[in-house]
Amino acid sequence: MPAYRSFLFAPGNHARKVEKVFDCGADHVILDLEDAVARAEKVATRALVVEALKRPRKCGAYVRVNAFNTEYCYGDTVAVTGPGLDGIVLPMAESREQIMAFDWLVGSLERERGLPPGGIDIIPIIETGKGMANARAIAAAGTRVKRMAFGAGDYTLDMNMEWTRGESELEHARAEMVVASRAAGLEAPIDTVWVHIKDLEGVANSARRAKQLGFQGKMCIYPPQVEVVNRVFTPTEEEVAFAHRVVAAFEKAEREGSSSIQLDGYFIDYPIVYKAQRTLDLVGATHVLPDRKPPARS
Repeated sequence: MPAYRSFLFAPGNHARKVEKVFDCGADHVILDLEDAVARAEKVATRALVVEALKRPRKCGAYVRVNAFNTEYCYGDTVAVTGPGLDGIVLPMAESREQIMAFDWLVGSLERERGLPPGGIDIIPIIETGKGMANARAIAAAGTRVKRMAFGAGDYTLDMNMEWTRGESELEHARAEMVVASRAAGLEAPIDTVWVHIKDLEGVANSARRAKQLGFQGKMCIYPPQVEVVNRVFTPTEEEVAFAHRVVAAFEKAEREGSSSIQLDGYFIDYPIVYKAQRTLDLVGATHVLPDRKPPARS
């Protein structure tokens, strides 16, 4: 299973950035057709994005289409759904009905084009008050969605909030994203971008807080942010060593008939063991992915 620590945006109409983005170390790249592309260039940018998806890479490739209720969403989705696409990011998701309709559209295109059913991931971004109020319904809609993302820029705008560097105003929304995801059996969500691109200490603090609240990764808008975010969401050598000790000691204790032990001053029972195993699973997922070959041309 791949890691989902970092998602790096690149404007789909910026050839130089698109050319370099796949080599920036992100777990996944998001080629953008939405906010980073002017209205006059949106339609023409679709072909550039489709061509970019044919390049070899070592990371996942997503496309952010325009919002469901815009005139561009359908055309974006029809254009980009094909070989080489790992997933679609759907911004401004606001209802169960929207995500169900979008899932149906992508599924229909997969069948029409001979793609594996359900193979294209969909990540809805929750970034409005209405979307946050409906986050649990969106998560529980029964679609292919495995994880959601939080977008603080549009959320704070919609809610008339001040987005501060400390981000205390985001606590409730982040917590709701985690609860909605967990209640619906989804993976942990992906956190919002950090807009102060030169402040790498700030993005580290933001990522650490998101991790503490239950997120599994963060979206990035500036290549140097990727290494910082990956580091925050990757277990340290000390954490990995402790996890190995916990699992080994508990297995020994279980064989001897005990389900609670003490180790390094910690009380260890099943929740701690499961957390340790999750740490080891994450380490396995963060290994370097093999080169992605470009899809065969039809």
